[in-house]
Amino acid sequence: MSIVVSLPSDELFQALSGLPGITPVRWDLEEPPPRKDLDLVVPPYLSKPPALRALEQVGRCVVQSQSIGYDGVSQALPEGFTFCNAASVHETSTAELAVGLIIAAQRELPGFVLAAQQGEWRGGTTRSLADSQVLVIGQGGVGRAVTSRLAPFEVTLVRVASKSRTDADGEVVHGVDELPQLLPEADVVVLAVPLGPGTTGLVDEAFLAALKPGALLVNVARGPVVNTDALGAALSEGRIRAALDVTDPEPLPAGHPLWKLDNVLITPHVGGNTTAMTPRVTALVRAQAEALRDGKPLRNIVIEP
Repeated sequence: MSIVVSLPSDELFQALSGLPGITPVRWDLEEPPPRKDLDLVVPPYLSKPPALRALEQVGRCVVQSQSIGYDGVSQALPEGFTFCNAASVHETSTAELAVGLIIAAQRELPGFVLAAQQGEWRGGTTRSLADSQVLVIGQGGVGRAVTSRLAPFEVTLVRVASKSRTDADGEVVHGVDELPQLLPEADVVVLAVPLGPGTTGLVDEAFLAALKPGALLVNVARGPVVNTDALGAALSEGRIRAALDVTDPEPLPAGHPLWKLDNVLITPHVGGNTTAMTPRVTALVRAQAEALRDGKPLRNIVIEP
């Protein structure tokens, strides 16, 4: 069997060039498709769901995303298409950033950097990650990657998922219904949930009010998981701290109140965007193309006809 695969970048195009039974073509979903008989389409990285409406110009096929999240895709994806996410690509890098954000916030690294830029030797006692209780909300790929990397830091890990359970290794996973009892004990709360009806606005005024004074909220999930107005109010009052790789709105516009607060650390949605991404995406796309060519099962199907 021979298949046609559309790719948005030179790197992916070159990676699939020369493979038997696979014809790569370039398409970024902005211009008309180079041909309509596509079997596999890879959209550009971080393209918004509305871009998928360009698929109405081609026949029904498989869409392989370069991102883990797929919120809003079902509303934009034309009927009859199969959609696969990029599970296995971004979890490690996102977890690295989550740990980095925690350490940077706990040890007040941004303040030290600003002082150094002024030529100031400004010391003092900072918070330790060791001996902290860290609550990780979300036990999918990113949440599990975060917990595994935090374990060596001598913290008390509390894991939370949509429903309570006991894992095969005997570890307890709490349900989200237990958050009112868990939040007041947490020193650090990490958000690693997918965005959906059950998680949109999860972090609201009541959630934030339940946190202990000085607690750190880390969001490497999606911006709308947090009510921005409620977070801004809690930060402005100095009750808590935050480290955000995602925001709502996103990008965070110039002049937004969050930029002016010194108890929030913001990175521009770069969790998965590292040097590890391209080779991992390339390996996934190649594996999916070969599976489709050979009539074998695809990985990471999250929407199907």
